[in-house]
Amino acid sequence: MSNKSNKSKKNKTKNGKRTVLKVLLIILVILLIMFLLATWYIHNKLSKVNYVELKNIEMNDGVAEQLKGYRNVALFGVDSRANTYEDTRSDCIMVISINEDTKQVKITSIYRDTLVYIEGHGYEKITHAYAYGGPELAINTLNKNFDLNISEFVAVNFDAVTEIIDAIGGVDINVSSEEVAQINKNIDSLAKQTGKTSPKVSRAGTQTLSGGQALAYARIRKLAGGDIKRTERMRDVLNQTFNKAKTLNVAKLNSLADILLPKVYTNVKSSEILSFVPVLTSYNVDSSKGWPYDYKTGMVNKMSVVVPVTLESNVQQLHKELFGNNNYEVSSKVKEYSNAIINKTGYK
Repeated sequence: MSNKSNKSKKNKTKNGKRTVLKVLLIILVILLIMFLLATWYIHNKLSKVNYVELKNIEMNDGVAEQLKGYRNVALFGVDSRANTYEDTRSDCIMVISINEDTKQVKITSIYRDTLVYIEGHGYEKITHAYAYGGPELAINTLNKNFDLNISEFVAVNFDAVTEIIDAIGGVDINVSSEEVAQINKNIDSLAKQTGKTSPKVSRAGTQTLSGGQALAYARIRKLAGGDIKRTERMRDVLNQTFNKAKTLNVAKLNSLADILLPKVYTNVKSSEILSFVPVLTSYNVDSSKGWPYDYKTGMVNKMSVVVPVTLESNVQQLHKELFGNNNYEVSSKVKEYSNAIINKTGYK
């Protein structure tokens, strides 16, 4: 009886182990299926992004080594109503600087009328670089004039801006009484260009603006401050959009991705985008400023421009603000451009 009892116990133990193994195997299979589905889903989403290959990115000597640990990305808001990234000016130019250790993000808006050197075209407004040579020339212009290490870009057109803001339920903006009239004029102008209408803004004060209203607000130029104030408005809209998007649930983010991704042009690979997803909420926008910090406005070649006074000192300040380098020595190329701008404008 004891032998039969022992055999029975052993059989039960074996059967128990087999059952556990089967359960573990089933769990593993389910997890694998879930992983594969999630991977397929994310790749399916990212396949909607328009990938652009850039071949000739240039930087000034020594810059790549000095900026190790910082990922700088160029963001272009292009002046185009068609879903394209070419043959258009960059109406909005921002440098997104990411400290890969602290996860701090700093945004620098470059005033579109800033006088810089554009390879093959001489000294012109920086907004023209994108029109002359697309994202490649625009990135190279940023790198050479500011001693940056940008190799990646994201371009989004106006149509995407309005739809994104509408998808997140609008953005809260404090509108002055002077801005109300300009917003409504821009709403009319955008309606003629795009065929899309937006409600007019009826009052001043803090309020939730729709996508069309926010875009009309960001494009205001005919008030005190001109392009400088306009760039501040763009930064406000971007910051509000980013902070609100971070609070959305999965369903809302999914809807936002369907709207945004087909209208994004970038050379950032899908694998790189995927690496950001798990840690996206750990990134914080630490500061957002306009560049140049010190400037004068004037006329050059019959163009109204923003002149950095001087390019060299403004680049030094940029490296202090973004990278904590209090004693930055600009490259010989920046010194060359800076001296040429002084000679051309007389602004020291």
